[in-house]
Amino acid sequence: MQRTIEKLAHDRSEKQKLLRGRLLKIRERAHALDRLERDLLSKIPASSPQKKGLFSLFRHAAPADEAPIRDFLSVAVRETRALALTAAELVEIADELADARDKEWDALGSNHVGMIFRSMEWRVDKLAASYEDARALMRTFVLLKDQLDRLTAVLAEKKMPTPAEVRELVEPIEDIRYTGFENRFRGAESEIRRQQEKFADRFRPGGKVLDLGCGRGEFLEVLKSRSLRGAGVDGNGQMVDICRDKGLDVRKADLLDALAAEPDGSLDGIFSSQVIEHLPPAYLKRMIEVAYAKLAPGGVLLLETVNPTSVFALVQIYFLDMTHQRPVHPQALKFLMESSGFENVAIEETAQLGEERLQAVPGADAVATVLNQDIDRLNALLFGAPNYAALGTKK
Repeated sequence: MQRTIEKLAHDRSEKQKLLRGRLLKIRERAHALDRLERDLLSKIPASSPQKKGLFSLFRHAAPADEAPIRDFLSVAVRETRALALTAAELVEIADELADARDKEWDALGSNHVGMIFRSMEWRVDKLAASYEDARALMRTFVLLKDQLDRLTAVLAEKKMPTPAEVRELVEPIEDIRYTGFENRFRGAESEIRRQQEKFADRFRPGGKVLDLGCGRGEFLEVLKSRSLRGAGVDGNGQMVDICRDKGLDVRKADLLDALAAEPDGSLDGIFSSQVIEHLPPAYLKRMIEVAYAKLAPGGVLLLETVNPTSVFALVQIYFLDMTHQRPVHPQALKFLMESSGFENVAIEETAQLGEERLQAVPGADAVATVLNQDIDRLNALLFGAPNYAALGTKK
């Protein structure tokens, strides 16, 4: 929008320069007519009774004076015609200037309104995140009070608390800290649900789907709206509480332990979004192997993660979260799934960047063609899809 406004301002400035130029020409031609009149009158003797103006002069001119008068009329007609044409151009340019000003003002108005709405959206999102943080904080205070009461009772008996009891006290604080991070940077729940709607179509109707690392439960809500049986697992107690408040079937557990506890061949689908980049390689490898065992024939494993082949995704998404272990290259993930027995493994981009991408150079000549090919390569490297999903089926 800023570039559009700058271009419109430039166009309006050019029209103003043209308008000033035409006004200057009109003044010059008017002065030329004045000089022409003075020159003709200067040739008539001061005592001449005709020296009362051009009209009287033309009426009473002697035959000897007719030639200079005709010359004068010829020049005057030519100058008057030029003056009229310049005046017509002036009117046209004035209309164009008015149109250019209207376009610039409209763009400025739209940009201002857009900035206001963006500011409002940002503030609403910030308030929503703050509200979720406050809810999680109150829940944590209640939990901590209960744990502190139990710890006080232990100390009252002159016993030293065990490391496990201390970890139990500290864990909710870490959980709420990461929940706050998710609320601020993950995006609004409504937006995440919208993004994940398409994933529900990959699982057969009526099937049971396990969401590993379900977070705030957006995908479980999507499954519920589609009459699919969804269950979730998360290691963050605050996330589990948020899901349970929504009436979702979620339990707190280690992801691999929870997956291993499922009967073999009992699941129709396993889903995990923005989780595997948090896992060590050996853990991820084992999780994929166990997932194959737990799926029924025809069951689908769908893993979504940050796309490390996009520089933008690495800088703006992956490195933003300090709990990330390492990025997972799409081809490496595909190999892990195939080597664990999954078939028809496909890599799909799940989001696209828009305004961040470099714009093509206009034109169809050889230089523009080469430049646009280079721009396409840069866009693929710098601004590739921020996320991708790997899908595999158990035959």
